[in-house]
Amino acid sequence: MRILSHRSVPTATTSAKALGGALILASMLGAGVAFAAGGTSGGGTSSGGGSPGGSMNSSGAGKTQPDLTTCDKGMVWDGKNHKCVIKRSGVLPDADLTEYAYALAKADRYPEAIEVLDMLADPNTPRALNYRGYATRKMGRTDEGISYYMKSVALDPNYAQVREYLGEAYVIQGKFDLANEQLATIKKLCGGAECEEYEDLSDAITQARGL
Repeated sequence: MRILSHRSVPTATTSAKALGGALILASMLGAGVAFAAGGTSGGGTSSGGGSPGGSMNSSGAGKTQPDLTTCDKGMVWDGKNHKCVIKRSGVLPDADLTEYAYALAKADRYPEAIEVLDMLADPNTPRALNYRGYATRKMGRTDEGISYYMKSVALDPNYAQVREYLGEAYVIQGKFDLANEQLATIKKLCGGAECEEYEDLSDAITQARGL
């Protein structure tokens, strides 16, 4: 891009070129802002897959995609300001730390997820207990994971995702009758079989029975 000297005499041609350059620059800057908003600034990386943790209600209806951006160890993702910040007590609200723990768990960083959950002022919420159960189960401690799932269910019986994860834990143990009970409950919560929690647990049961 040719930069016009401030001493140049403006003409129709040079003015048009300057205007065109300004529009190109604005377009480039706009793309940069969109890229940053995508959750890759501040050293964060985005990972996906699996049932999303974010939802507008506990039954699973009206879901929104969660922010699964993760940071280097010792940092946590500040989704509001789109940057990684040093992990310390009170650095983010409990709700944000809870969702970041889920992002770490989905990135297979289970011990780190539990460390973040240990930072919560109130670790005994349905979501925090669900995510603790998920991370614990993924580390091979299925019985312990189930204990956290059961606590989450007791606090919010209409929380479909924890019932999916509880059912998957029962599948691991070969307790298909209990897994199917959770599947039936999820179907009622979702108002049918057309929700992700139902589909994921149904697939897990089908695949395990086919082994």
